[in-house]
Amino acid sequence: MKVNCLSGITFLVFVMGSFAMTFAQSTSEEYPEVCKTLNYYLEGGTNNDFEVLQKAFHANATMKSVNAEGYKEGNALEIFKEKVKPGPPQDRITRIVSVSISGNTANARLEAEYTDFTYIDYINLLKIEGEWKIVGKIFYKKEG
Repeated sequence: MKVNCLSGITFLVFVMGSFAMTFAQSTSEEYPEVCKTLNYYLEGGTNNDFEVLQKAFHANATMKSVNAEGYKEGNALEIFKEKVKPGPPQDRITRIVSVSISGNTANARLEAEYTDFTYIDYINLLKIEGEWKIVGKIFYKKEG
């Protein structure tokens, strides 16, 4: 059986080139501003502070997921306003796993790790009137 694959050198060049592109995008002058917006989301959620979380989102941002009940979508701020209530901080570890920026668009992968599960978020952002805002979120709840 013949397998078509990249040679070792071609693969190494491909990996190094991909790393260089990701690094270059992530070190963009916009990177700190994108992270500022992502941190509003993460800190607002961790601290149950809707006012901080709200700073991250565009008013028409959507949130979408698929679970045992099927496909769900809605306005992100309406969903969070219903779920985020004042109280003690959440017991979780959050991290920005990756950020990619192209002009006035960006996307990020975030994780919020709890004791029994981890939320994995894929976030789309746009720079709107000089500010980075989350315009879309899809997520997965990884058990265990």
